[in-house]
Amino acid sequence: MEEAEASPLSVTGEKRSLPEEDPGHAAKRLRVEQEEEVEESRGGDEEEEEESRGGEEEEEQESRGGDEEEEESFADMMKHGLSEPDVGILKFISEHKGFSGILKERYSDFVVHEINKEGKMVLLDDLSVPADVEEDSQDSSCAETQTLTEEQKQQLDELQHFKNKEGSVAIEVQEDSKEKRTLLHRAVKTLYPGLETKTEDREGKKFIVAYHAAGKSALAAPRKHSWPKNRGSFCHFVLYKENKDTMDAINLLSKFLRVRPNMFSYMGTKDKRAVTVQEIAVLKISAERLSHLNKCLMNLKLGNFSYKKQPLKLGELQGNHFTVVLRNISGSLEQVEQAMTSLKETGFINYYGMQRFGTTAVPTHRVGRAILQNNWKEVVDLILKPRPGAEKGYLVKCREEWARSQDPEAALKRLPVKRCVEGQLLRGLAKYGKNNIITAFGLIPRNNRLMYIHSYQSYVWNCMASKRMEAFGLRAVEGDLVLRGGSAHVLSAEEAEKHSVHDVVMPLPGFDVIYPTHSVGGGYRDMLSADDLDIDSMRHKVRDYSLAGAYRRILIRPRDVSWELIQYDDPRVPLVHTDVEKLENAPAPVYLKEGKYRALKMEFSLPSSTYATMAVREVLKMDTSIKNQTQLNTSWLN
Repeated sequence: MEEAEASPLSVTGEKRSLPEEDPGHAAKRLRVEQEEEVEESRGGDEEEEEESRGGEEEEEQESRGGDEEEEESFADMMKHGLSEPDVGILKFISEHKGFSGILKERYSDFVVHEINKEGKMVLLDDLSVPADVEEDSQDSSCAETQTLTEEQKQQLDELQHFKNKEGSVAIEVQEDSKEKRTLLHRAVKTLYPGLETKTEDREGKKFIVAYHAAGKSALAAPRKHSWPKNRGSFCHFVLYKENKDTMDAINLLSKFLRVRPNMFSYMGTKDKRAVTVQEIAVLKISAERLSHLNKCLMNLKLGNFSYKKQPLKLGELQGNHFTVVLRNISGSLEQVEQAMTSLKETGFINYYGMQRFGTTAVPTHRVGRAILQNNWKEVVDLILKPRPGAEKGYLVKCREEWARSQDPEAALKRLPVKRCVEGQLLRGLAKYGKNNIITAFGLIPRNNRLMYIHSYQSYVWNCMASKRMEAFGLRAVEGDLVLRGGSAHVLSAEEAEKHSVHDVVMPLPGFDVIYPTHSVGGGYRDMLSADDLDIDSMRHKVRDYSLAGAYRRILIRPRDVSWELIQYDDPRVPLVHTDVEKLENAPAPVYLKEGKYRALKMEFSLPSSTYATMAVREVLKMDTSIKNQTQLNTSWLN
């Protein structure tokens, strides 16, 4: 086994829009893991989805406008961030010599297509509305279109796209009647999603005034639409998104459609810094209304509409297919062939990736450990105390105020964004008092709270996986665990001879799992004991924080692996043909026979709950932490 050796890696920014927009143990039942990050992206309470953009980052709309300052301070912040060894990521299994490459120089260098429960890749290849979608309302749709003049349509279109300086459009009702006003209201709301209407009297005349809907009142009171009885209640569609995470996209759609975010369902969340394609379902929103959104959404595209009786469920997907471009690689053809052949035939260690542990100087698994220890004072301290590295100014002031006064209300006044984790915790402390921290902590959405303890489980798993690979390498041994019929089974020496290391699983610590009987099993006990936790007592007095545990394969062998070396001159030129570019009939990238730079374009499919960055890590033999990437990028730029 080789220790981690970092190879140069660089990450830079990109601004891009859609083309048209420029046996010793009793076997216990198996706990199957959900899609990675899924368990952190959704909780049990209906309101949690709206607030799930908490954590230590604000809503995207709050962060616009200061991009240049943030880019300057990001490198400083990352000096205090985590590196792979900090979270137990230590080993490689391939024997080739590592080489350098640039990961995600453009977010379009990282393309993800969901693989649905039928095993088919989800593609955006049809923007049309199904012929029978509005069968019962075609006449009314036509009438709605004819109700508005061409001039009014142009004004409403400008208003919808925020090009109207007045912020509203007034339409005079020529023939005043309730029917006429109703028809105008319906025409505006149907044809221009995101706009709301009201009736006003002006100098004895009636006007229908259109304006942008916003705020919780609009979300809480969606309009009622008739729904054909013979149509499935859920409209399924393919969501294509660029440089936006799944919940941000859903929150945006819900705002335009004036419905709550929990009306949407999905099988898993997808990376933000990527081009991703996934299936979404929404309750009783027509394909026609969804299709209209394509006119006003940036970096999002909806299509492949259909109606079904059931929503989507978390974890239903079989996995994801990745297309990854590593730019400016230094490896020889022989190195690349060795690396990719090893990935195809042997795979990679199934570590939890760096995104599981946060990006700040206070890793999420430390907060999780404090929760499991019932050390609630430390939980508050870790979340609210000043920390090294650059942060948004108001967060720095909030932390300084908390450190100075320990007054939650005073610290809360320093926060313009109250829905971040810090704001939610401070609200809880102000409401319930500093002597009732458990209840105060409960104001943080459940999915965010569980993220902390899942992060601790992942940290333990990573450390033990490294220990297991160092001790026993690429073979199954006596004392390893395998799954049989949904239960974990301990291998005897004789059984180990008949099994591959690809069959071996390792437990995430919990009250409903068993542990290996070889030395690594003792390693779990020692590690938890060092953290003042009892491996035999993983139930918490707060039920939410009781860990059942789960099993995770120690190695993953990707499917559908392919690769090619590409020559290029211009780092700004896209090297992947996206679904939207194909729909727009944009030409496919042209690869040069000779160029200044070389890129490795690789494709592979992974099951859910695995990290593509860990596969890339095995190929390049590099540290994938943002801390390391930022340091290398800074030195490269200088």
